[in-house]
Amino acid sequence: MPTIIFVAADGTTREVAAATDQSIMEVALGAGVPGIVAECNGAAACATCHCYFDPAYVGHIGEAGEHENEMLDFTASERTADSRLSCQVRIVAAMEGMTVRVPSAQ
Repeated sequence: MPTIIFVAADGTTREVAAATDQSIMEVALGAGVPGIVAECNGAAACATCHCYFDPAYVGHIGEAGEHENEMLDFTASERTADSRLSCQVRIVAAMEGMTVRVPSAQ
């Protein structure tokens, strides 16, 4: 089980042991990480699970698909090169120690 480090907008951190094949969103919601709204429950239809991912792990995260890229245009917080919808990123063992920053608004 890799440990994912969530960083809230206020800088507080929470380390969560994550089962592989779950999404980052599922892990965050299960652990009560503040700031992940997930209005569509992981259907990539609302952009309320937007997060910023550690660029060192991009090879394990993969790239956003066309639909996700379109949804990222509607995030409440600034979209950056590290932005992804957390519902679209699946946990793999190689994500051990990865930092996921939660934006100030969804």
